[in-house]
Amino acid sequence: MNTISTAMAPESATDETPYLGYGLGLRPEYYETILESTPDVDWFEIISENYMVDGGKPLYYLDRINERYPIVMHGVSLSIGGTDPLDQVYLRRLKALAKRVQPAWISDHLCWTGQGGHNMHDLLPLPYTDEAVRHVAARVRQVQDTLGRRILLENVSSYVNYSHSTMSEWAFLSAVVEEADCLVLLDINNIYVSAVNHRFAPQDYLDGAPLERVQQIHLAGHTDYGDFIIDTHDHPVPDPVWDLYTEALKRCGRVSTLIERDDRFPPFAELMEELQRARLLGGEALQAERCQV
Repeated sequence: MNTISTAMAPESATDETPYLGYGLGLRPEYYETILESTPDVDWFEIISENYMVDGGKPLYYLDRINERYPIVMHGVSLSIGGTDPLDQVYLRRLKALAKRVQPAWISDHLCWTGQGGHNMHDLLPLPYTDEAVRHVAARVRQVQDTLGRRILLENVSSYVNYSHSTMSEWAFLSAVVEEADCLVLLDINNIYVSAVNHRFAPQDYLDGAPLERVQQIHLAGHTDYGDFIIDTHDHPVPDPVWDLYTEALKRCGRVSTLIERDDRFPPFAELMEELQRARLLGGEALQAERCQV
């Protein structure tokens, strides 16, 4: 397995979450390409649930790729904001996968995904209230105690608002991670999608978000229907998201960044082009930061 040294990590990385560079989501469509060509990718992110199995090809490929690259784990079913009790079987399997993979970090989404034991397979937004902050933070602490590490929470895209919300999404995110003492996976595309759907300025989100806790960034594409946008991860990263990424880098410095693609998979070379663009923007941000010192 890969061992990751934190000795050369920049100030923006913590002892728990070293700076990894620029990565891609690990998808079955690219397993063979990765093993055959060993591309210039710094790390890969897996969807945790796809590998929480007892055996088979997913784990075979994961083990082989993990011999060559650092891995991080990204979940979609923790339902940290749900009202059902936390699924202890799920957490045990998640912890077992982490023991196998030795990931640099583990993340999931600031949302709920089901009710009454039924997984709706969607990342559903929460009401932004003080009660929800306390509820989520308590559950995050339970998860972190079980895993023996801090986790990262990702902001989700949203398409509805709750009438009884009492704060902005970014204020809610800040309150949750502060009370839970966890970290942030900042999804730039989700900020842009929600900003268009809910008619707020995405820069306001960056101004109010807890950027000091951001340890990873997601970049992805979406589908624009004119009056609203859906976070589909089936298009290249669009220019407005690249622009917002540049703004985020100005505020929080160089952060481990990942390109996500989950459908309409392009040739691997096209993903590498997007990865290189992220590298160039990250390099420019680092150079600008050095010039200001």
